[in-house]
Amino acid sequence: MTTTSPPEFVRRREALRDFLRSRRARLSPEDVGLPGGGRRRTPGLRREEVAVLAGVGASWYMWLEQGRDIRVSESVMDAIAVALRMSELERVHFYRLAGMNPPQPVESAEAEVSAELRRVLDTWLPNPAYVLDRYWNVLAVNDSARVVLGLRDGDGTGADGEPMNCLVAYFTEPSFRNRYRYWAEYAPHVVSEFRVTAAQYPDDPEFQALVADLSERSTDFAGLWAEQEVRLPGGGVKAIEHPRAGCLIFEHTTLRLAERTDLRLVLQTPLAHTDTMTKLTTLLEQEASAPRITLVEAG
Repeated sequence: MTTTSPPEFVRRREALRDFLRSRRARLSPEDVGLPGGGRRRTPGLRREEVAVLAGVGASWYMWLEQGRDIRVSESVMDAIAVALRMSELERVHFYRLAGMNPPQPVESAEAEVSAELRRVLDTWLPNPAYVLDRYWNVLAVNDSARVVLGLRDGDGTGADGEPMNCLVAYFTEPSFRNRYRYWAEYAPHVVSEFRVTAAQYPDDPEFQALVADLSERSTDFAGLWAEQEVRLPGGGVKAIEHPRAGCLIFEHTTLRLAERTDLRLVLQTPLAHTDTMTKLTTLLEQEASAPRITLVEAG
């Protein structure tokens, strides 16, 4: 008895076949260190050559390209991606076409914020906006996030020379903690969101070190972390108690960047039907007009 594959399965397998063929076609044997072997009827590598480079059987690779329903391991997928010189984005696309969960992208531990992204932050003014790395270190902020939320960007390191970390500051810095009117209600959500983030990088020891250090410094964090709560991360409404402007209420949205999935763009918008926008505009105008004090070293 024969079974008919669902249409979506057939379409995905056809897309996988076309994608692999296109990756083969763009490479020559010389590109991958193989002898040229004279003229070819079609450009690019042969299936057998890809199989050799990836360390898999030629028949098996042919079945993969033909869209047959075969089992594929992550190690084999990665070997084929390397053999075909796939970029990180292409590798993720390859996994999806094969019906597998995309791997975590290989990214630099030293995350950098592009000039284009910094312009996005400034364009969001007068509303607060900032960028976090995977550990919730603050990498970049606009003026509103600095004034309203008390954030320091990647250049504004603390006394210990380390960048500001939102999670650590939330539980250990009184001036930062006191800005949240409903701190106790927010805290479980904050810990849960960080747990979800950490679970995406199970092999990264930096998360374990951060959790261990913060658990020693904050009994509040240690107790919440031990509860093992997992909640859906995302947006919400947060009330900020600013020392000069009073209560400011924002809608909170977090966006994952497509080209750098280890970075998150956080945008805050004044809640409609509140006086937050008026207070926010006045606060930033006062900040801009405040006299700046320049320290001059004694000569």
